[in-house]
Amino acid sequence: MIRSSQFTKGLLALGVAAACLGAQAADKVTVQLKWVPQAQFAGYYMAAAKGFYKDAGLDVTIKPGGPDIAPTQVIAGKQADIVVDWMPSALAAREAGVPLVNVAQVFNQSGLMLTCKKSSGVASPKDFKGKTLGVWYGGNEYPFLNWMGKLGLKTDSDIKILKQGFNVDPLLQNQAACISTMIYNEYWQVVDAGVKEKDLVTFFYEKEGVATLEDGLYVLEDNLKDPAFVARMGKFLKATLKGWDAAVKDPDGAAKAVVAADTSGSASLKVQKRQMENVAKLITNAGTKKIGYLEPAAYERTVKVLLAGGSDPVIKKDPGKAAYSHAIYDAAQK
Repeated sequence: MIRSSQFTKGLLALGVAAACLGAQAADKVTVQLKWVPQAQFAGYYMAAAKGFYKDAGLDVTIKPGGPDIAPTQVIAGKQADIVVDWMPSALAAREAGVPLVNVAQVFNQSGLMLTCKKSSGVASPKDFKGKTLGVWYGGNEYPFLNWMGKLGLKTDSDIKILKQGFNVDPLLQNQAACISTMIYNEYWQVVDAGVKEKDLVTFFYEKEGVATLEDGLYVLEDNLKDPAFVARMGKFLKATLKGWDAAVKDPDGAAKAVVAADTSGSASLKVQKRQMENVAKLITNAGTKKIGYLEPAAYERTVKVLLAGGSDPVIKKDPGKAAYSHAIYDAAQK
């Protein structure tokens, strides 16, 4: 006969063993972000903070980006399973030999724009000629270069490009007539610095017809041949999209999750909440089953924009349907 104390100890031992086995069984996923912790990536931080990844049996490492980190290089070096990147840089990298495939599109609207001081004399795109324009590089320059090609402006003579750092100083110090900004971030840095909104003029890439897709999720093409990888990433995507839905509905909670993840201590709740409220405008299908789905028509529009760069297009040939896949999105729906 087994004594009750022995039986209880046996059950406890089995419980501990099961817990250890469960912990060991968690699938590891590493996601590389495009920039430092901010509400631009709130969905990933919310999914982690609310336990969505853990509930899916995942052990997710969220790697922040920075000025010296290129997601395409990180995944090419097998240091991440999946990366957040803009489609222009992803397709350019694919053409250069890194076989990236878009497997989900979180932002279905572009937040990129040029922000100019009215005092610079810029009232419309036709006024860009002869002006100094701030442009982000490191893969972010492609939409701008294409836009200038569409306007017929030569970037080596008609305009002067200032390779802009990730700040708004060139506008504040009148070193450039216009600078690159995101509606959820740098635009508000200009306003916070004391420039009144009425003294600014903005040109949204979306409204100018030169917008390209931003903040998509990309994996290496060969990995999609592995059913286990697709299933694991399907779980990751499902939990991530749940995190994005939660972030859109709860800007306060999203801001707290971002600030908690920022080890530098530079993120503030007020700024991150405002940023989340603007990021939400770029996810018009949040709360629906279509969140994260890459619309083929949107992909084709982006490709068309990138091919239309005149003598210096971002990509030289249409990558076709091989550059995107709905396999992981479909797995996430199961």
